[in-house]
Parts: sequence; C-alpha cells; structure tokens
Amino acid sequence: MTLNRIQTIHPLLRDELNEIYKEILNRGVGVRFTDVLRSFETQRQLYAKGRTSPGPKVTYAKEGRSYHNYGLAVDIVLLRPDKSVSWDIDKDFDNDNISDWLEIVSVFKEYGWKWGGDWSKFKDYPHFEKNLGYTINQLESKYKNNEFTVKPYLSL
Repeated sequence: MTLNRIQTIHPLLRDELNEIYKEILNRGVGVRFTDVLRSFETQRQLYAKGRTSPGPKVTYAKEGRSYHNYGLAVDIVLLRPDKSVSWDIDKDFDNDNISDWLEIVSVFKEYGWKWGGDWSKFKDYPHFEKNLGYTINQLESKYKNNEFTVKPYLSL
C-alpha cells in the first residue's frame, strides 16, 4: 500500500521518499503513507468538510492550494505491531523511549521536509511537504499555464 502511494509523489521526490520510508523502517517504526498525490476534486471534497458537508474541518486548503495537489506532500499514520493504525503522536511501539511519531518527523526533517506539526495556525501532525523551492502560488500558476512534464506532474 505505502509503496504504491510512494509512486504517486512527484518524480523528483520519488527516490528520496523511498529512502525516507526505508530509514523509518530501519529505525523499527511502523508507518503507512496514507495520502500523497491528491486530485483537485478530492481536495475540494476535503475542504467542504465542516463547511458545506458534514463533519469537522480537516483542511484549510482549497483545491489547488495544497502541496498534495502537486505530488509534493505526504500524510502518514503509525502502524502498531498488530498492523492496526494509530494517530497517537506520543506512542512508542518500538520501545526505544522515543515517540515513534517524532522518530518519523526526525527522518523527514533530515531530508529537508517541512512538518505540519510545526505550523502555528493549524497543527497537521500527519503532514509532511517538500516544496522544491516553489510557493503554492507559483505551483498554481504553472498548473493554470499547463506546464506539465507528464500529467499530473508539473515541470519543476
């Protein structure tokens, strides 16, 4: 599942994300990548939650305003030893006295990724992104100008 999702990250980040995944596993931490490339339609539906559709708000990013829309972001969840999932950022399933979540954060940061848990307005603990030097406005402009290498990936 995670390996298939890694294949949806922007091609410029694919090898790096594979390395990150291997490093996390080498540290004894179970992880699943839950969301990588996200369509504009899916983003629209997520943005509607808590606004025009039932449920709590899950994002502040409209379609085209998320790094997921360009294959430059990934969301994660912990895997317990029994392979069930956990979003508990304090758990230490590998019993090394370090939160598994923070071990994952450490690996992503070693590769220069930004963590949503560091944001001041809306803490998005499962979220990591690497913008490759592009603002969301620049990416949206490239999208509108049809600057693709191979759809859905922008020429970066």
